[in-house]
Amino acid sequence: MKEHAPQSQVELRDVAAGLWIWRLEHPRWKPGQGWEPVVASTCVESRGETLVLDPVAPPAGATEVWQRLDERPPSAVVVLKPDHVRDVDVFVRRYHGRAFGPRLFFRHDIPETELEWIEPGSQLPGGLVALYDGRGRNETPLWLPEQRALVFADALTAPGGELRVWASPWHRERALPALRALLELPFEHVIVSHGEPVHTRAAYERALELAPWRG
Repeated sequence: MKEHAPQSQVELRDVAAGLWIWRLEHPRWKPGQGWEPVVASTCVESRGETLVLDPVAPPAGATEVWQRLDERPPSAVVVLKPDHVRDVDVFVRRYHGRAFGPRLFFRHDIPETELEWIEPGSQLPGGLVALYDGRGRNETPLWLPEQRALVFADALTAPGGELRVWASPWHRERALPALRALLELPFEHVIVSHGEPVHTRAAYERALELAPWRG
């Protein structure tokens, strides 16, 4: 079988003041994995800090993205989920920022960088807060209070542009109650890694009523 060749094109999109994303094909994407090849990485500026969340490094030719990052060098890199290690080491080496993430990783996908552990309730630089998603996947979505935004790794996804909760064995018992509890936060934007990346609060509320996405 011919291997998938990633596209070099990178999309850059502003979401709110101090909040933007870039999208490109994941270099290790393969057909049949249950998610689309193009994934989103997030950059947020908050309280004098710049953080990149679950970043995939753009190719060297993506000068617009790199120049924007270089203008405000990330002071922290955050991994939201054990299988979203992605390019945390690339960003730490380039910008010498702190790195944060879960306690555990998969044996074949462990970052070289020593990460500071985060868990639900952890406070990160810039006032970001790690949240609980109830899915049992060690994911810590983030609350961005200055931008009134939630950022997810895989708890929610948007195949074909429709925001959905990603299925888990504990969907009704744990995931839905945890995700509904996040409605107490005054968020306006929702960012997800897979599928259409940017959504509204109304789309989030609707996703909680839909059948979960099973990939």
